[in-house]
Amino acid sequence: MQIRIAKGIRSLATWCALALTWSCDEGATESSSDARARKGELDAGHQTPSGKRGDPPQPAKPRSELDSGTAGPATGPEQTPQASGDPAGPTQSANDPNDASTPVSEPTAKTGSHPILFVTQVPVEGFTTLSSTFGNHRGTIGSAPRGGDLMILYPDGTLRNLTREAGFGSEGEQQDENAIAVREPTVHWSGKKAVFSMVVGAPPQQYQHVYPPWQLYEVSGLERGETATITKVSDQPEDYNNVSPLYATDGEDILFTSDRPLDGAEHLYPQLDEYESAATVTGIYRLSPGDGELILLEHAPSGAFSPTIDSFGRVIFTKWDHLQRDQQALPDYEPITYVDESPDSESSTEIAGAEVFPEARETEGNVSGHTFNHFFPWEMNEDGTAEETVNHVGRHEFGGSYTEGSFTNDDNLSYYAPEEYHANRLSLGGDGGTFHIKEDPLHPGSYYATVAPEFYTAGGGQLIRFDGHPSKSAEEMVVEAVTTENEGHYRSPLPLRDGRLVAVYTASSEYATIDYGERTTTNYDYRLYALEPSGGSMRAATALTAGISKRVTWWDPDRSITWDGPLWELDPVEVVSRPAPTPRTTQLEEPELAVLNELGVDEGELQRWLRDNQLALIVMRNVTLRDRADLNQPYNLRVPGGTEAIATSGEAYDVSHLQVFQAEAVRGYGSIEGRRLLARPLRQTPLSETGVVPGSTAIGEDGSVAAFVPARRALSWQLVSPEGEPVVRERNWLSFQAGEIRACPSCHGINELSQLGTPTPQNEPDALRALLERWLEGR
Repeated sequence: MQIRIAKGIRSLATWCALALTWSCDEGATESSSDARARKGELDAGHQTPSGKRGDPPQPAKPRSELDSGTAGPATGPEQTPQASGDPAGPTQSANDPNDASTPVSEPTAKTGSHPILFVTQVPVEGFTTLSSTFGNHRGTIGSAPRGGDLMILYPDGTLRNLTREAGFGSEGEQQDENAIAVREPTVHWSGKKAVFSMVVGAPPQQYQHVYPPWQLYEVSGLERGETATITKVSDQPEDYNNVSPLYATDGEDILFTSDRPLDGAEHLYPQLDEYESAATVTGIYRLSPGDGELILLEHAPSGAFSPTIDSFGRVIFTKWDHLQRDQQALPDYEPITYVDESPDSESSTEIAGAEVFPEARETEGNVSGHTFNHFFPWEMNEDGTAEETVNHVGRHEFGGSYTEGSFTNDDNLSYYAPEEYHANRLSLGGDGGTFHIKEDPLHPGSYYATVAPEFYTAGGGQLIRFDGHPSKSAEEMVVEAVTTENEGHYRSPLPLRDGRLVAVYTASSEYATIDYGERTTTNYDYRLYALEPSGGSMRAATALTAGISKRVTWWDPDRSITWDGPLWELDPVEVVSRPAPTPRTTQLEEPELAVLNELGVDEGELQRWLRDNQLALIVMRNVTLRDRADLNQPYNLRVPGGTEAIATSGEAYDVSHLQVFQAEAVRGYGSIEGRRLLARPLRQTPLSETGVVPGSTAIGEDGSVAAFVPARRALSWQLVSPEGEPVVRERNWLSFQAGEIRACPSCHGINELSQLGTPTPQNEPDALRALLERWLEGR
């Protein structure tokens, strides 16, 4: 662990006078004049000065958050905060640092047949804090106040404080260099140990800053009568925030998310998200402790969250889909655009023309403005291959925000998706999305999740259940409400093996408020509850603990803050052994295999060449065919001199090339450390063609496309006309693994039928044949 301390800092002011564009509603945009006005309001605010590694400085927040230290919402309904000393129900003292095992005199609720592992946390809410939906990976004392612990609750109500038992945490009230915060445990397949994230260290004196990162630890000794032992996971990135860990199916490797920059390039740290230009994790990694092998499985420009492995061997996670142009491209933010990612890259402060993909945020001519904002459920194989939304579900099947047709002068295009093309009737809306996804152990393929807004609720909202069984097409997937709206806030659902449902719950239906004044108060009291049926839905019935209270004091760092009251109970997991699933693998389908066999190409040899060159091969069979439910972008498409798919009367579009973009960390800001990713045309790859526009490859007469593309870097693409004009744009970032051969039937994959009423195309792709012929010649 590395802790950075800066002494003698008397004020947190003047780091930057930068205002974030708070836009909870999709597509909300702040004008430059509004930004300037808010900039003046923020000049008196407090902000942490620049630090390295574990905790970078962030864009300035609304002043109401900055003044409170740990931040409450900037706007929202008036609240009547609940005094921390007046919790609902009896509380259980955890003040004695040597009190590692505290029996509850009378269990408040049966937890099931197995223990529950969870964490306690000093209440915290606000922009990019531990409880946020995004940017929650930072280790500052303000983002993750110290004083919580890793706890285990047995079926009879007995509690053990595992971190204190293992010697972690401050001895007394004052949080010092030994202070800790804990998050996100995951139990090993054997049920004998667990991996979790912990941050160690707090400012030991006033005016000092420390920047310890979240690191991965393992705990064993979970059974009664054993002694807890906690060890740090070896070979992990030492200077970066590593969170959301889980065990791979081999029981040895660990998957986790991290803010380690691409290829460890420190000058690119931290990666900034595409929304608020706040620091985010770069994606999902796989670590082999012992030999130190570290692989980036999934590259996420705006962040990936809470991965888990389901019973089918899929890695299921929440990904922030936010592929849009930079809303901070305003003079007040002092945007800088670099030519490339090299440390000595040339740069420009010109805003005009710096971005070419996707469309502009505001309508220009006949091209509709584009904003995109979703936290969607995603899946991939355990080796990082086959990344896509769960079962290829889209906005029109899963519900969510909708955008106008991409061209204003094409009456065929619409945000509307005919209801007969999707079974789901529950719309999730566009503000926020699905978080904390957990598979029901009794019903494989059924998943619980929290639907939470982006801000103001500490990651809480309504619980849902969705059917994501691999056998289901996206059109068949159904989302059901588990709890009702406006009956408090829920998060972190945990379906147990005895059929019960546990979740974190607070009775408050308002926005969260936390006031770090002389007497710290909050209106939220997140606790573990057993849920019971109530009027066709589920509701919190009985708390699983009697409450865990604690008095802690810390420097933030200018002022002393004290919390004295019940801690939040978060991140529950069931301690039980279970068989590790077989890792899912993806095989090439017959059309692509037929081309390889025809040319005598050995698939294994091709994959080795791809791995040696850090490349993947992407193949599309017929890009003119699109899913029948997607009316948002042009679907009357034709290849000049080749195939066409004209489904309706009206506008038809010629497409001749596929232009590929790669996400590059080339956008910086005058007052923010780190880089935002922008879409840049694909850099030259082996055997790539020179297309009509940079980074493009020709579409075959049969509508097929094939190209070698960089591995482990987010990519997107668009179909362009013979004149190089964009026609159909991808709405998501995707990344591929080195050696992966990824074949998709069409540009927007067909779930059941195309706009023509035809099934998935089965043509042997001409473009793949042409690319492999060049590859064979060049070996």
